[in-house]
Amino acid sequence: MTITCEILAQENIIEILKKHEITGYTTYEVDGNGARGLRGQGLKNEKNIKVEVIMREEKLQDVVEEISRTLFANYAIVLYVTDVGA
Repeated sequence: MTITCEILAQENIIEILKKHEITGYTTYEVDGNGARGLRGQGLKNEKNIKVEVIMREEKLQDVVEEISRTLFANYAIVLYVTDVGA
């Protein structure tokens, strides 16, 4: 699962991962331009991050649903899932 979002959502995302007993993830600061304009070039709270997580399939739906339900309305977030194989 890959999540690109504003840095202000990072703590919330990590808390959701921990709640679902997912402790392995990688974060990066990223920048770019999109529907909400140029991001990542200014102040610290205007930066974007990318969170990459490899998890068991049985946890995926609950994590995606919780992130969608609790964070999508308040933060700029793009979330997508990729099968990395066995």
